Amino acid sequence: MTALRLGTRKSLMATTQSRRVGDELTRLTGHAVELVGVTTEGDISRAHLAQMGGTGVFVSALRDKLISGEVDFAVHSLKDLPTAPAEGITLAAVYRRDDPRDALCGPLKLADLPRGARVGTGSPRRVAQLRALRGDLEIVPIRGNADTRLRKVADGELDAVVLAYAGLGRIGRRDAVVEVFDPADMLPAPGQGALALECRSDRLDLIELLATVDHAPTRAAVTAERTVLAVLEAGCSAPVGAYATVEDSAEEEQPSLHLSACVAGIDGARQVRLSGSGHPERAEEIGRELAAQLLAQGADQLMGERHIEPR
Repeated sequence: MTALRLGTRKSLMATTQSRRVGDELTRLTGHAVELVGVTTEGDISRAHLAQMGGTGVFVSALRDKLISGEVDFAVHSLKDLPTAPAEGITLAAVYRRDDPRDALCGPLKLADLPRGARVGTGSPRRVAQLRALRGDLEIVPIRGNADTRLRKVADGELDAVVLAYAGLGRIGRRDAVVEVFDPADMLPAPGQGALALECRSDRLDLIELLATVDHAPTRAAVTAERTVLAVLEAGCSAPVGAYATVEDSAEEEQPSLHLSACVAGIDGARQVRLSGSGHPERAEEIGRELAAQLLAQGADQLMGERHIEPR
């Protein structure tokens, strides 16, 4: 049996999470999986993500390999995936989500950092929400992999950095975490903590095979979150947070999806935050309704504000 070729970015985090998916697919189906490393524009450019067109720059090279047949399927961090459909490409599975929250890495919790402390992040969403929590901080825009960012704290260049808790867990660096943000304080990026499996739309046999690792509650949750992003026409690098959970309640016969979303001004002084709920089968509809409510309260005015540029 020929091994399935799994396209992945070459970073430690990407290869670790791709190997995890590949091993699970092998366990469930018996199909061997081999990793094929792919270099993307986002991996080689030092420009800020917004300047390159958002985090879709991490995805396009992998999709090119899918279309050309050089790889059979690809694994992406779902938060990097553009919300617009790609011609000839299918989202075949959404892997079970890890903890989607953001984490502060450094010697001190956010409340204990001194006035004017330098906190690094490359995300406008995190910038806006950090400023809402601590307007006195100096937010420093940074790029690079997790180890590079953590090194800036160890070297004293920064007092702290904010990273995805799930990613830190995948590379064995949760030792660096001093605080995990409650979503009530900092909503994660839509799709954060989840992994997307894509393949060509004409590979019906492969679509069926990949579906064995699809996690329905995660798919419903991220569908609601990403629908908010799509309706807002915000793009992955906009100051938009969204987080949905699917819960089975002893008091209710049906599961329920709960969605919270916010759009924050980059200065942190203004934000629109709303919530909605319903059956998971209505995930897209719930996302659309909440996005419409956000727009009705002026969210579009906050999204157009200029972000600080990286150094």
